[in-house]
Amino acid sequence: MFTESPTRTIKNYQNIGVESGVASADPHKLILMLLEGARQALDCSRLYIQQNKIAAKGEMLSKAITIIEHGLKASLDKSVGGELAIRLDQLYEYMSHRLLTANLNNDVAIIEEVNQLLGELQEAWVAIKKQPNQQTNVQATDKANKHTETGITV
Repeated sequence: MFTESPTRTIKNYQNIGVESGVASADPHKLILMLLEGARQALDCSRLYIQQNKIAAKGEMLSKAITIIEHGLKASLDKSVGGELAIRLDQLYEYMSHRLLTANLNNDVAIIEEVNQLLGELQEAWVAIKKQPNQQTNVQATDKANKHTETGITV
């Protein structure tokens, strides 16, 4: 009667969970979900490099880049976010470029670098939710400024 494999059934269930989370999430939570999704894709890509599963690695890096470009970067409103939005845009551009390089060279160190940057942004977003609005921009700007040593101007 049921022809779906158990793996497919689990994947469908997970998709429903993600869709439910997206439907009920506020904008802040959506950004956290995007950051988590990109980091999970990077974790998978690193594993696939170690297992020499090149096609799967490419799919996961493409997923992470898509989340960064079409999720995180696309959500920026530079007219409202000002300098912080511009700096985040530059940081997201840097991350995407680095992940393209990692994909071409199977470079786990680059994947870990971008994962760390995303992790720091994720920590900042969690802290933003806990802070009064007055301190939010200052703390987020400090986090973005911290990444000037990575070769981008933020």
